[in-house]
Amino acid sequence: QVQVVESGGGLVQAGGSLRLSCAASGSIFSANVMGWYRQAPGMQRELVATIPSGKRTNYADSVKGRFTISGDNAKNTVYLQMNGLKPEDTAVYYCYARISALDYWGQGTQVTVSS
Repeated sequence: QVQVVESGGGLVQAGGSLRLSCAASGSIFSANVMGWYRQAPGMQRELVATIPSGKRTNYADSVKGRFTISGDNAKNTVYLQMNGLKPEDTAVYYCYARISALDYWGQGTQVTVSS
């Protein structure tokens, strides 16, 4: 049974920084893709950033230049460094892992940015 666990959310003032961490455990296979999505109240879940194995990272236009995704798909870990946070970044952030053609999600971690 694959488990995806995030950590690192919290409350921060606008302009501040947070670092999210995620690990997917319980599989002997490496992730094909790992990444982060977010969902604000009343909004659909949206992509923040992903790392496809062996390919270039992808970022939503709204976070380019402020957020940096990193990790090791072979170890099924992924991180999101968030700098220059804005109130509109407030959302529940979900870690995502695609392992052996199956999608797995974490329980989410709240990020709140005050103005």
